[in-house]
Amino acid sequence: MKMESPPDHPLEVVASAFAALGSEQRLAVLKTLVRAGEAGLSIGELGARCGVTGSTLTHHMRILTGAGLTRQVKSGRQVICVAASYHEVRALSEYLLRECCADSPHSDHHHD
Repeated sequence: MKMESPPDHPLEVVASAFAALGSEQRLAVLKTLVRAGEAGLSIGELGARCGVTGSTLTHHMRILTGAGLTRQVKSGRQVICVAASYHEVRALSEYLLRECCADSPHSDHHHD
C-alpha cells in the first residue's frame, strides 16, 4: 500500500528550514535537543552539552525557532529549549526524496 505524501510545503518555508540547518553549530544544537527528547533542556544545559553558549547560542536558537525546528518555553525563571517537531524534520527529508527520479526516463525505479 502506497503512503500518501503530505502536501508540499511552500518553497520559501523549506528553504528557510534548510538554511537554518546550514551551520555546524545550529545542527549541533538541534541534534542535542533531539537527543534530549520532549522534556528539552534549559538554555544553560543545552549550552553545556553542545558547546555553544551565550549570545551565540541565543542567535542560533532564534534562527532554529524561526524556522519551526525548535521552540523555547518559559518555566519560572528558566528558558527550556525543545526540538519543536520531529515530524517537521522528517517532512524536510521527504520533501527531497518525494520526487526521486521523477524526471528520469526510468521513473519507475524510485529509491526507497
